[in-house]
Amino acid sequence: MSEALTELAGYIELKQPEAVVSTTIAFGELTVVANLANLEALVEFLRDDASCRFSTLVDITAVDHPERPQRFDVVYHFLSMYRNHRIRVKVAVREEEMVPSITDLHPSANWFEREVFDMFGILFSGHPDLRRILTDYGFRGYPLRKDFPTTGYTEVRYDEALKRVVYEPVKLVQEYRQFDFMSPWEGADYILPGDQKAEAK
Repeated sequence: MSEALTELAGYIELKQPEAVVSTTIAFGELTVVANLANLEALVEFLRDDASCRFSTLVDITAVDHPERPQRFDVVYHFLSMYRNHRIRVKVAVREEEMVPSITDLHPSANWFEREVFDMFGILFSGHPDLRRILTDYGFRGYPLRKDFPTTGYTEVRYDEALKRVVYEPVKLVQEYRQFDFMSPWEGADYILPGDQKAEAK
Protein backbone atom coordinates (compact mmCIF):
# COMPACT_ATOMS: atom_id res chain seq x y z
CA MET A 1 0.00 0.00 0.00
CA SER A 2 2.80 2.46 0.87
CA GLU A 3 4.38 1.92 -2.57
CA ALA A 4 1.08 2.74 -4.26
CA LEU A 5 0.69 5.85 -2.10
CA THR A 6 4.26 6.95 -2.85
CA GLU A 7 3.54 6.55 -6.55
CA LEU A 8 0.27 8.46 -6.20
CA ALA A 9 2.00 11.29 -4.28
CA GLY A 10 4.61 11.60 -7.03
CA TYR A 11 1.89 11.61 -9.68
CA ILE A 12 -0.09 14.38 -7.95
CA GLU A 13 3.05 16.48 -7.46
CA LEU A 14 3.90 16.03 -11.15
CA LYS A 15 0.44 16.93 -12.42
CA GLN A 16 -0.33 19.75 -9.94
CA PRO A 17 3.03 21.39 -9.16
CA GLU A 18 1.51 24.85 -8.56
CA ALA A 19 -1.01 23.48 -6.03
CA VAL A 20 1.08 21.02 -3.99
CA VAL A 21 3.37 22.38 -1.29
CA SER A 22 4.42 18.98 0.11
CA THR A 23 3.31 15.36 0.49
CA THR A 24 3.81 12.89 3.35
CA ILE A 25 2.74 9.32 4.03
CA ALA A 26 1.97 8.34 7.62
CA PHE A 27 -0.15 5.55 9.13
CA GLY A 28 -1.00 4.26 5.67
CA GLU A 29 -2.52 7.56 4.53
CA LEU A 30 -1.32 10.19 2.09
CA THR A 31 -1.37 13.83 3.22
CA VAL A 32 -1.05 16.60 0.65
CA VAL A 33 -0.34 20.13 1.86
CA ALA A 34 -1.78 22.52 -0.73
CA ASN A 35 -1.73 26.26 -1.20
CA LEU A 36 -4.95 28.19 -0.83
CA ALA A 37 -4.97 29.81 -4.28
CA ASN A 38 -5.04 26.47 -6.13
CA LEU A 39 -7.25 24.48 -3.77
CA GLU A 40 -10.26 24.23 -6.11
CA ALA A 41 -8.12 23.13 -9.05
CA LEU A 42 -6.46 20.45 -6.93
CA VAL A 43 -9.77 19.10 -5.61
CA GLU A 44 -11.21 18.99 -9.13
CA PHE A 45 -8.10 17.18 -10.38
CA LEU A 46 -8.31 14.62 -7.54
CA ARG A 47 -11.96 13.97 -8.38
CA ASP A 48 -11.71 13.74 -12.17
CA ASP A 49 -8.27 12.33 -12.97
CA ALA A 50 -8.40 8.66 -14.00
CA SER A 51 -5.47 7.75 -11.74
CA CYS A 52 -7.02 9.40 -8.67
CA ARG A 53 -10.85 9.35 -8.80
CA PHE A 54 -11.34 10.66 -5.26
CA SER A 55 -15.06 11.00 -5.82
CA THR A 56 -16.19 10.88 -2.17
CA LEU A 57 -15.71 13.76 0.24
CA VAL A 58 -15.62 12.14 3.68
CA ASP A 59 -15.14 15.16 5.91
CA ILE A 60 -13.93 18.74 6.27
CA THR A 61 -12.54 19.94 9.57
CA ALA A 62 -9.99 22.41 10.91
CA VAL A 63 -7.19 22.63 13.45
CA ASP A 64 -6.45 25.80 15.42
CA HIS A 65 -2.81 26.84 15.94
CA PRO A 66 -3.10 30.24 17.71
CA GLU A 67 0.68 30.70 17.83
CA ARG A 68 1.09 30.61 14.03
CA PRO A 69 0.59 33.51 11.59
CA GLN A 70 -1.46 31.09 9.45
CA ARG A 71 -3.61 30.18 12.40
CA PHE A 72 -5.82 27.44 10.94
CA ASP A 73 -5.32 24.25 8.97
CA VAL A 74 -8.44 23.41 6.97
CA VAL A 75 -8.37 19.64 6.44
CA TYR A 76 -10.23 17.71 3.72
CA HIS A 77 -10.56 13.92 3.67
CA PHE A 78 -11.32 12.18 0.38
CA LEU A 79 -11.96 8.55 -0.52
CA SER A 80 -11.46 6.80 -3.86
CA MET A 81 -13.69 3.74 -3.90
CA TYR A 82 -12.32 2.94 -7.37
CA ARG A 83 -8.67 2.84 -6.24
CA ASN A 84 -9.26 1.98 -2.57
CA HIS A 85 -7.20 4.98 -1.42
CA ARG A 86 -7.73 7.75 1.10
CA ILE A 87 -6.15 11.17 0.91
CA ARG A 88 -5.95 14.13 3.27
CA VAL A 89 -5.57 17.64 1.85
CA LYS A 90 -4.46 20.38 4.25
CA VAL A 91 -4.49 24.12 3.61
CA ALA A 92 -2.99 26.70 5.98
CA VAL A 93 -5.22 29.78 6.40
CA ARG A 94 -4.82 33.09 8.18
CA GLU A 95 -7.59 34.22 10.52
CA GLU A 96 -8.90 36.87 8.10
CA GLU A 97 -8.52 34.79 4.91
CA MET A 98 -11.42 33.20 3.07
CA VAL A 99 -11.27 29.62 1.82
CA PRO A 100 -12.87 28.91 -1.58
CA SER A 101 -15.96 26.74 -1.21
CA ILE A 102 -15.90 23.36 -2.98
CA THR A 103 -19.68 22.91 -2.93
CA ASP A 104 -19.77 23.06 -6.75
CA LEU A 105 -17.37 20.10 -6.91
CA HIS A 106 -18.73 18.16 -3.91
CA PRO A 107 -22.28 19.16 -2.89
CA SER A 108 -21.82 17.38 0.46
CA ALA A 109 -19.26 20.08 1.38
CA ASN A 110 -22.19 22.42 2.09
CA TRP A 111 -22.83 21.17 5.62
CA PHE A 112 -19.19 20.44 6.38
CA GLU A 113 -18.18 24.00 5.52
CA ARG A 114 -21.02 25.39 7.62
CA GLU A 115 -19.83 23.29 10.54
CA VAL A 116 -16.24 24.55 10.20
CA PHE A 117 -17.55 28.12 10.01
CA ASP A 118 -19.70 27.62 13.09
CA MET A 119 -16.99 25.99 15.22
CA PHE A 120 -13.89 27.93 14.06
CA GLY A 121 -15.16 31.10 12.35
CA ILE A 122 -13.44 30.28 9.04
CA LEU A 123 -15.24 31.89 6.09
CA PHE A 124 -15.82 30.09 2.78
CA SER A 125 -16.15 32.30 -0.29
CA GLY A 126 -18.82 31.24 -2.77
CA HIS A 127 -20.75 29.15 -0.25
CA PRO A 128 -24.50 29.22 -1.06
CA ASP A 129 -25.74 29.53 2.55
CA LEU A 130 -23.02 30.09 5.15
CA ARG A 131 -24.96 30.13 8.43
CA ARG A 132 -24.37 28.58 11.83
CA ILE A 133 -25.44 24.97 11.99
CA LEU A 134 -24.61 23.62 15.47
CA THR A 135 -24.78 26.57 17.85
CA ASP A 136 -27.85 28.56 18.88
CA TYR A 137 -29.22 31.77 17.35
CA GLY A 138 -27.23 34.77 18.52
CA PHE A 139 -24.35 32.64 19.78
CA ARG A 140 -21.18 34.70 20.25
CA GLY A 141 -17.73 33.26 19.55
CA TYR A 142 -16.46 30.05 18.01
CA PRO A 143 -16.35 27.06 20.39
CA LEU A 144 -13.35 25.18 18.94
CA ARG A 145 -10.99 28.14 18.88
CA LYS A 146 -8.42 27.69 21.59
CA ASP A 147 -9.10 31.20 22.93
CA PHE A 148 -12.80 30.48 23.59
CA PRO A 149 -13.62 30.22 27.34
CA THR A 150 -14.48 26.70 28.50
CA THR A 151 -17.64 27.92 30.22
CA GLY A 152 -18.89 30.00 27.30
CA TYR A 153 -20.62 33.35 27.72
CA THR A 154 -24.27 32.48 28.30
CA GLU A 155 -26.23 29.58 29.71
CA VAL A 156 -29.67 28.35 28.71
CA ARG A 157 -32.30 26.98 31.07
CA TYR A 158 -36.05 26.52 31.28
CA ASP A 159 -37.63 28.99 33.70
CA GLU A 160 -40.61 27.41 35.45
CA ALA A 161 -42.05 30.78 36.51
CA LEU A 162 -41.85 32.33 33.04
CA LYS A 163 -42.74 29.02 31.32
CA ARG A 164 -40.08 29.52 28.64
CA VAL A 165 -36.40 29.07 27.87
CA VAL A 166 -34.22 31.93 29.15
CA TYR A 167 -30.67 32.98 28.31
CA GLU A 168 -28.51 34.29 31.14
CA PRO A 169 -24.86 35.18 31.65
CA VAL A 170 -22.90 32.20 32.95
CA LYS A 171 -23.10 31.95 36.74
CA LEU A 172 -21.11 29.20 38.41
CA VAL A 173 -23.26 28.23 41.39
CA GLN A 174 -20.40 26.49 43.17
CA GLU A 175 -16.70 27.06 43.23
CA TYR A 176 -15.46 26.17 39.81
CA ARG A 177 -13.51 23.10 40.98
CA GLN A 178 -10.35 23.31 42.92
CA PHE A 179 -7.69 20.88 41.91
CA ASP A 180 -4.51 20.62 43.93
CA PHE A 181 -2.96 18.37 41.27
CA MET A 182 -1.31 16.46 44.08
CA SER A 183 -1.28 12.70 43.93
CA PRO A 184 -2.27 11.00 47.21
CA TRP A 185 0.87 8.89 46.82
CA GLU A 186 2.96 12.05 47.03
CA GLY A 187 1.48 12.81 50.43
CA ALA A 188 -1.54 15.11 50.53
CA ASP A 189 -1.69 17.15 53.78
CA TYR A 190 -5.33 16.18 54.39
CA ILE A 191 -7.27 12.94 54.68
CA LEU A 192 -8.78 11.95 51.35
CA PRO A 193 -12.34 10.57 51.37
CA GLY A 194 -12.14 6.85 51.99
CA ASP A 195 -8.74 7.01 53.71
CA GLN A 196 -10.08 7.18 57.27
CA LYS A 197 -8.89 3.59 57.90
CA ALA A 198 -5.33 4.56 56.99
CA GLU A 199 -5.41 7.28 59.65
CA ALA A 200 -6.52 4.80 62.31
CA LYS A 201 -3.45 2.63 61.72
